[in-house]
Amino acid sequence: MAVNPILQNVLAPPVLFFLIGAIAVFFKSDLEIPAPLPKLFSLYLLLAIGFRGGIEIQNEIQKSGLSDEVLPTLSAAIFMSLIIPLIGFFILRYKFNVFNSAAIAAAYGSISAVTFISAESFLDSQNIDFDGFMVGALALMESPAIIVGLLLVKFAAPKNRPNSRKMHLRAILHESFLNGSVYLLLSSLIAGFLIASIDHSGLDKMEPFTKDLFYGAECFFLLDMGIVAAQRLPSLKKAGSFLIGFAIFMPLFNALIGVCVARFLSLGTGNALLFVVLCASASYLAVPAAMRMTVPEARSSYYISTTLGLTFPFNIVLGIPIYMSLVKNIYSLYPL
Repeated sequence: MAVNPILQNVLAPPVLFFLIGAIAVFFKSDLEIPAPLPKLFSLYLLLAIGFRGGIEIQNEIQKSGLSDEVLPTLSAAIFMSLIIPLIGFFILRYKFNVFNSAAIAAAYGSISAVTFISAESFLDSQNIDFDGFMVGALALMESPAIIVGLLLVKFAAPKNRPNSRKMHLRAILHESFLNGSVYLLLSSLIAGFLIASIDHSGLDKMEPFTKDLFYGAECFFLLDMGIVAAQRLPSLKKAGSFLIGFAIFMPLFNALIGVCVARFLSLGTGNALLFVVLCASASYLAVPAAMRMTVPEARSSYYISTTLGLTFPFNIVLGIPIYMSLVKNIYSLYPL
């Protein structure tokens, strides 16, 4: 019997645990995850997905070299992470100042690794193949949006910015590439790539850690994310209807652009969904950390409550199957 993709996604263990965490907050349960553990599981997921992505990229190179699909896809990923924050910035300037507009736009131009992982789990449940090199797109899309956001502040903000240090190119690059989550993801990807090239025995030793434990760690992390996302919902009232609408319609708009680019690149259905999810997701880890340090004038309640309190749950529960339907509809109209 065919199951509705949205229902099937909601009944997937990671999404169910996310909902369990959110419901716990709504019913005022005292469920709480001790503070060090969510950070630990976040770092673990970044390490595991980066390491596995590096292995897959090396395998792809050994199998067919840098094929006609890999380089255009990675280039398109970087292009999208540069364009999306610019589009978002000009939309947001209708209601917000330069600082808030740049910070929010950077968050929506960057990506959510956990949303990407959830999309992979969705594809597995649907028995749809995808390629490991898409993790390379994940790694490459995190930093450019941060750079664009900081450059927008640098060039569009008033020249006499009070209470803030001047941003130099070196500081911008440092915040973009050496932010903890970005650094770990890129480093793990390089480590996986090198180990797959040189020492295959190292892969066997790492497999139980990076593969067998992964799904359980994802569920545990999403349980905590459900708690945190539900706790952020009251902050959305302060954001106003314009920003709430932006938090829903911007991912849908980005997904529409993403599926058109995926079709232009002739990506397979699985790769297309992952590309679309990267375009439609928003960062609640790397960008907030960078913006808090370099753009203190921006209100963190805006870019954290929208990305974590609304966009992330929307993508996890409803967005991924909606994007899959969008991919299938576009591909049926314009077959590969």
